[in-house]
Parts: sequence; structure tokens; C-alpha cells
Amino acid sequence: MNEFQLLGPRAYGAACGRAQLKACAEDFQVDEVLDIPLSGQGEHLWLWVEKRGLNTEDAARRLARAAGLPLRLVSYAGLKDRQALTRQWFSLHLPGKADPQLQDAEGPALRILSQQRHNRKLQRGAHAANGFTLRLTALQADHDALDERLQQIARQGIPNYYGVQRFGHQGGNLHEARQYAERAELPVQRNLRSRLLSAARSYLFNQALAARVADGSWQLAQPGDLLAFTDSRSFFLAGEADCADERLARLDLHPTGPLWGEGSSSAEGDMQLLEARIAQAEPALVAWLAKAGMAHERRILRLPIARLTWHYPAPDILQLAFVLPAGCFATALVRELVDLLPAGQTDTPCEF
Repeated sequence: MNEFQLLGPRAYGAACGRAQLKACAEDFQVDEVLDIPLSGQGEHLWLWVEKRGLNTEDAARRLARAAGLPLRLVSYAGLKDRQALTRQWFSLHLPGKADPQLQDAEGPALRILSQQRHNRKLQRGAHAANGFTLRLTALQADHDALDERLQQIARQGIPNYYGVQRFGHQGGNLHEARQYAERAELPVQRNLRSRLLSAARSYLFNQALAARVADGSWQLAQPGDLLAFTDSRSFFLAGEADCADERLARLDLHPTGPLWGEGSSSAEGDMQLLEARIAQAEPALVAWLAKAGMAHERRILRLPIARLTWHYPAPDILQLAFVLPAGCFATALVRELVDLLPAGQTDTPCEF
């Protein structure tokens, strides 16, 4: 499947040009933002880890081996890209044990920057946000056009699509999910089950968002929409008065789309009809997600870009810095700016 089938239309028209992302790991830097004060004591050792050219699960395996622990006792808040330079938290469960020696986990691909004890383990999704520093190289685009597009994005946000990486190479995760859904079976392996369910759910959400982008309503609240604040998982039904709430214009409050699972949506009006059309077009996936016990949830359709800044270190380089809520994709922003050239990514450090 191609990018348009997995995501949907751009919000602001054609790309401003072309560029390369991830020519080296330093071109895609991510810092996990975790607003949890650590107590300094307890049976969990929290580690602030920098990794490059290494995915989160592989980093967890390295830490488990070095600490002499089963992998299930190593926790992390979220998955970070392999082809990137990322800094994120891990926790090790060490009841009654001293801090282990972790030098064997370290090397060019992984460094432990700091560590501290805490009385609780790190939970999935515990991080509040991610800070990004991206560098687009081999840039072939007019700077004025890019500046205008970026100013528009800063004012209005972008569609909160799940990125293509959620779906695997050429949509392979989604294809495999469809096969399981048609057989009404779930993968036995936990990681595979989680990956395929996530791909199916994300695809259905993207379909709902794509329809709203196509008709221009992705930024607008309509009676019957379910509205949510940027950093909240709760939502409420929009009436006429709610559709004029000034917090919508400030990008604090947003219409939401469905994350399918058990139970039914409480959306009404046009959004209810839209969700029904998507469910009718994908009955196997919808039924499969319910069978798996996934809870019916919501995700904001519009993604505000916090602390967005940019500059041009060279005529053919655009450097961006911004913060996104956890679970949102930096590539959704890049997609509104440029088409990407083949990456040719290497694990060799490059100047930044």
C-alpha cells in the first residue's frame, strides 16, 4: 500500500519541495519528556539512556543482559525509532538488590546518561511528550514557501495522522492484521499481537481523519463531535455552544476520531455516519479489534505543534525543533512540508 492509502490527503496542498530525512541518525533526534519526580529510593532503578541506530526493544534486551534480569523486568514508556538519536527512560525492577554494573550494555549505540531509584516501575505511555530536532538535508524547495507553510502550521496545527512506520514496510503490518482478522484469530506472541492490533486500529483512525481532511472539517467542531483537550484522554459531546468555544481557535480543544474497540461510539451527527461508513467498509478489522478486547477510545484529529522553530544552517538544509504529545508522529509534520527522497541512512555519525 502507498502512503496516500495508509494516511490520506495533506491539509495544506502539495509539498513545497523535496528533501532527505535521516541521512544519518543525528538528523532525527528525540528526547522523551517525562514529568515524574523520582523519589531517589525504591526497588526500581530508572535509567536515562541515549541510543543511536538501536530500537527500544533491543536497548531493553541489552540492559536486561547486563543486569542479569529477565526482559520482563525492564520497562519503558514508549517505542523510539531505530534510525535516530534518541534519549529515553528505562526502569529495572531490582527488589532487594543493589544497583547492577551496566557497563556491558554500553557502547557506540547506547550510553547511560544518568540513573536514579524510584518506588514504582516506568509504565507504558507514562511520558507526557517528545521533543524533536529534525534536519532535512538535500533540500530542494523555496525557503519563502517553506516559511509560509510553517507559519500556517504553527497557527493551525496539522492532521494527527499515524505515520507510515506504524504499518510496516509497504503496509506489511496491516496486511498481516487483515489475514488474522479474516480468520478471526489473534497472534499468540504478545509483541506481534500488539503490533498488528495497533496497525489495524491506526489505519481505521487514519481513514476517518482522511475523510475530515478531504471535506475541510478536520479543524472544525460540529454538533455531535466528541471533543478533547490536547493532553487529555477524556472527551465530551459537542453541542451548538461548544462548537464556538474559543479554546478551539487557541488549539487547546479539538474534534476527535475513533480508535475502534469494544463498545460503541457516543458520537452523533455527521461523525456517527462517518464512523458507520468506515465500519461497514472494514467489518473484519472492526470485529477483530472488539474480539481482542480493545477499549473504544478517541484521538484528537488536529495536532498542535508546540514550540515550533526552524532555521536554515545551509541553503539545502532545514532544521526544525518542536514538541509533540506522546503517541504523535513527527513525520506527519514533515509530510506537510516536503516529499522525502530515498534516505540512504547510515549509522555513521555526521556533523550537526
